[in-house]
Amino acid sequence: MSNWTLFSNHGHVLFCLARDSEARLRDVATDVGITERAVQKIVRDLQDGGMISVTKSGRRNCYRIHKKQRLRHEIEAGCKLRDLIRVVSRDPNPDPSDAVMVNKAEKVAENEMPRETVIDTGMASKEVSRSDQSESIKRTADKTEPAEPVLSDGIEKQQGSLF
Repeated sequence: MSNWTLFSNHGHVLFCLARDSEARLRDVATDVGITERAVQKIVRDLQDGGMISVTKSGRRNCYRIHKKQRLRHEIEAGCKLRDLIRVVSRDPNPDPSDAVMVNKAEKVAENEMPRETVIDTGMASKEVSRSDQSESIKRTADKTEPAEPVLSDGIEKQQGSLF
């Protein structure tokens, strides 16, 4: 049986530094199963690639991961470091700044949902796309144009015009 893994040593070093930002490279080398010198080279590569920064904290180094950095290969270029780290680390206490980004991404995905049924006071229902709802909200936020209810046309068509 072969002894390969899905992630490279670069990925393993990155995951170790994400788990402990003040880890000694000697400990990272032990965890990954490579030499300390190999870890030093990988850390330099990650620095040169803009994935991490290294600062001194007393006698130790502190490694900061640039979580908004996109992965380097064209196949996974749509993924950011934080996405990969989140999946691999299974951190029960995620970084609050990441949660804000996740919520924004969820809202974008939510707006792309095709249709949903909206019921207005039980009198009528109409299929309304999320983009129609967001346009209605935008018009409501705009003070120069009065807000129009999303279902007003549907109610008039079903009940007939009152005017």
